[in-house]
Amino acid sequence: MLTVETRYAVDPDTAKALDTKGLREHFHASGLFQAGKINLVYTHYDRLILGGAVPAGGELVLDRVKEAGTPSLLDRRELGILNVGEAGTVSVGGDTHQVGKGDVLYVGMGAGPVTFSGEGRFYILSAPAHRTCPTRLITVKDARRVELGSSEAANERVILQFLHPEVAESCQLLMGYTQFAPGSVWNTMPAHVHDRRMEAYLYFELGPEQRVFHFMGKPEETRHLVMANEEAVISPPWSIHCGAGTGAYTFCWAMAGDNVDFTDMDMIAMEELR
Repeated sequence: MLTVETRYAVDPDTAKALDTKGLREHFHASGLFQAGKINLVYTHYDRLILGGAVPAGGELVLDRVKEAGTPSLLDRRELGILNVGEAGTVSVGGDTHQVGKGDVLYVGMGAGPVTFSGEGRFYILSAPAHRTCPTRLITVKDARRVELGSSEAANERVILQFLHPEVAESCQLLMGYTQFAPGSVWNTMPAHVHDRRMEAYLYFELGPEQRVFHFMGKPEETRHLVMANEEAVISPPWSIHCGAGTGAYTFCWAMAGDNVDFTDMDMIAMEELR
């Protein structure tokens, strides 16, 4: 079963006038992971698609998505798949890949239908592509590790980069995730914006009673969203994106836009935030 929800782009002046319900309707995505279903959100921010597939021991096939406007989703798109659950398999282009927890499978443009099976909980990200890059499984040990922060600042963390020019080639999709040490809760602080690229976050590995307060908006007009486990947030290019949790957690970040330069960002000083 496939469901697709469309999210239209919002300018910063409109966003700052939204109430909590309005912010969540435009930028918050929940219910992505449901047994026996593929649930997608098609955004008008660089046409990124995000969603979840939970085969629950059966099989789910991702092929035609009407909103993409092509006979098969990957005719003009690339795909990044992160398994946040138990081990599962993804079959594409005649090959079957064993995808463990925390592994990422990159699927290049033109690969055809994608079949999910097993006990995995697959987080799906797709961006338009203009060239084909090789389909490749990137395991946790293959990822590039960047250690940042400190326990004193409550932001000791490791960034695992998967779809990154130094790890695995992609057309325009960048993807990885960040894990926090016990006692650290602040992500992406000091905050930044990257006007040439949008971003999406998936918060996961939170306990049932844990929450992350995700901050967004223009630096001088910040807002927040309260995020539970396995919920995603869409971050426009004009918005900051940072957050703090009630305990340690993990979040998957993904970007699409003008380039694949991970460092292409404009830092925001703490004293500029309002």
